[in-house]
Amino acid sequence: MPAFSAPDGTTLAYHVMGEGPPLVCLPGGPMQDSVYLGDLGGLTAHRTLIRLDLRGTGRSAVPSDTASYRCDRLVGDVEALRAELGLERMDLLGHSAGANLAVLYAARHPRRVGRLALVTPSVFAVGLDITAEDRLETARLRRDEPWFAPAYASLEAITSGRAAPTDWEAVAPFWFGRWDEEARAFRAAEQEQRNGEAAALYASEGAFDPGATRAALAASPSSVLVVAGEYDIAAPVRVMKEYAGLFRRAELVVLSGAGHFPWRDGARAFVTALTGFSAQVPDPLPGT
Repeated sequence: MPAFSAPDGTTLAYHVMGEGPPLVCLPGGPMQDSVYLGDLGGLTAHRTLIRLDLRGTGRSAVPSDTASYRCDRLVGDVEALRAELGLERMDLLGHSAGANLAVLYAARHPRRVGRLALVTPSVFAVGLDITAEDRLETARLRRDEPWFAPAYASLEAITSGRAAPTDWEAVAPFWFGRWDEEARAFRAAEQEQRNGEAAALYASEGAFDPGATRAALAASPSSVLVVAGEYDIAAPVRVMKEYAGLFRRAELVVLSGAGHFPWRDGARAFVTALTGFSAQVPDPLPGT
């Protein structure tokens, strides 16, 4: 397992798998072991995936300064990984909360990102608003599922601010295109893979400046792909359209029947979207 030193000396691990041009992958959670990304539905047949274990997760070390878990401070770790890999310009994928880190990196280092793939992205870094109705409308697409009624009642409680502790787990089926034994096992493992202390600090005060980030992204030279899941209550399609509109060169792909982990719900469609995007030629580096 390869490793390198972050700017503050913390040892960070990364995982390399697959064939083809490299694609650096930032996990969500926030602050979850990158193992859950797996091979991204078989994308390893087309790209060499480089999965970073964020500090304090997976095989990476716990930092001496826990304030360094804040998202904006993780940007330095991504830049250190790029230097470690010897890449002048890298293709970058961020899933869910990892998309916050990906766009902060792209905003700070625009010359270092060729293609940027944002998979069911969190919107904190760019300050978009997801309403209760956005989530409920998306959830109602699942009204024929046998688990729908109690899960929807819990979602209503959450979105209205009256959630009980049990409601958060009750809505788990909405995260997946299929709520089956495989999804249940994935969900259970997911809970064990997250660094709770780090997650609590990830979006702490000062982590995000949405106005500045949006201005930087509007000028970004990168080709951008936003991947949404038809059923994803965390990143509803209406908001994902708005997200794609923040960039001057962006494509939105909505995957039918997919939830928050679209490579699990429709691997072929997910890989097709990513490989088609990878075939696009990024803009030349600014100033060249």
